[in-house]
Amino acid sequence: MPETLNVILTGATGMVGEGVLLECLENPLVEKVLIINRRSSGYTHPKLQEIIHENFFNIRPIADQLTGYNACFFCLGVTSVGKSEPEYYRQTYVLTMHFAETLAERNRDIAFCYVSGSGTDRSERGRVMWARVKGKTENDLMKLPFRAVFAFRPGLLKASPGQRHLLKAYRYLGWMYPFFRTLFPGFASSLQELGKAMIAVSRNGYSSKVIEVRDIHKLAATP
Repeated sequence: MPETLNVILTGATGMVGEGVLLECLENPLVEKVLIINRRSSGYTHPKLQEIIHENFFNIRPIADQLTGYNACFFCLGVTSVGKSEPEYYRQTYVLTMHFAETLAERNRDIAFCYVSGSGTDRSERGRVMWARVKGKTENDLMKLPFRAVFAFRPGLLKASPGQRHLLKAYRYLGWMYPFFRTLFPGFASSLQELGKAMIAVSRNGYSSKVIEVRDIHKLAATP
């Protein structure tokens, strides 16, 4: 297992990806970070390199720049609210699999960490549309020839200090996080914990490929 990580990270202009990015930049176990965005993140740091690429349905033009890394934190995602199943399927399953398959062609020595969601349905037959699509994405990612693949299923997430990109709902409901953490500890974690957990599994592996909230807590506390 690698002592330090060179990380590819997507979704840094969203709340989840930004929170994970901040942990990567602060964590001494991460040596460098490549972020791939449709627009500039606005961040600069000695560890950080950024590629602006608008079309995530075709990353082959930048594929040669994705070698030399041993972890990928895929935090890019969209809400299913207001979307038809074909539209959500395209923006979730098709986009994620294209990115992962292209990366696997260039660099298999990677621990691929995919941000899924609490309640994901790996049977692919449930009634909840987003859960079926996420479940199929998890299943097919697990078939790729990476060093390891982990599906992270966070629930309610607490933002990290200094975050710029917050979901609108979080701006109004973020104050409720301590209550949820106390009452429903298996549903709430912080983005700092999520980042620490991704770093931990990428270095050391884990007994399960599906990482639930209680696993995130455990992994984040690992020295």
